[in-house]
Amino acid sequence: MRTIKLGTSSLEVPVIAVGCMRINSLNKTEAERFVQTALDEKANFFDHADIYGAGECETIFADAIHMSDDIREKIILQSKCGIRKGMFDFSKEHILTSVDAILKRLRTDYLDILLLHRPDTLVEPEEVAEAFDILESSGKVRHFGVSNQNPMQIELLKKFVKQPIVANQLQLSITNANMMTNGFNVNMENEAAVNRDGSILDYCRLNDITIQPWSPFQYGFFEGVFLDNDKFPELNKKIDEVAAKYGVSNTTIAIAWLLRHPARMQPVLGTMNIERLKDCAKASDIHLTREEWYGILLAAGNVLP
Repeated sequence: MRTIKLGTSSLEVPVIAVGCMRINSLNKTEAERFVQTALDEKANFFDHADIYGAGECETIFADAIHMSDDIREKIILQSKCGIRKGMFDFSKEHILTSVDAILKRLRTDYLDILLLHRPDTLVEPEEVAEAFDILESSGKVRHFGVSNQNPMQIELLKKFVKQPIVANQLQLSITNANMMTNGFNVNMENEAAVNRDGSILDYCRLNDITIQPWSPFQYGFFEGVFLDNDKFPELNKKIDEVAAKYGVSNTTIAIAWLLRHPARMQPVLGTMNIERLKDCAKASDIHLTREEWYGILLAAGNVLP
């Protein structure tokens, strides 16, 4: 498995992250097999959030991996906080309380990375800065990032937070690629020209913030997967052609498409299927040509001006 540096940190991470949002759909034996398969594939970066399964997913993961001091040093743990029922909450108190609960469920003394989840418009960045300082000085969190934030939201945090923002988790897939296609349509009077995210792709590249695409196989907002979907015949035909050339599955090509981008992204997988996990891991070894990358982009219905 190839690795990249996470943001401006010295932390080497695999190019894919294993998302654990659905691990509560597995029984104990299945969860153990899934986690061990990830480790066998050198995919030792596990992504969590305190809202996944109302915290149950972190507990299940800790049991499945048989958490111990020895195991802990071989894996990279990331979790997220800030979403509460009916609200978002980036208050100092909530961040600190959330991290303590996360650590207890994961049976560990520290997180490698903590991300702030959906943006809280009532955020007081001075409070976030205080929380981050406490978490860093206590050794409970080593690196910090955000999720679903635009450039100005990150800039507001950076005005007060001294720790580098190393990652930004954003929805991105072949069919949800506005952050890429918007750049083709600068100053044009069409729907594709609408800048919906403040040029977050370029901002993250300029500031060495690792983009972590979530839902890399989804279209819309959790409407379903585009692979083998009759709604996307041209896209699947093109992906299958490229997959046949490389002797891999369409799953592999969908992840390889994201990894081909020079932003050096780290897709977050959502699958709990062991064979799909293995297929995703194979994407680490594939480098699509420019023609293949653009061919897939256009087959998804995107149009070059």
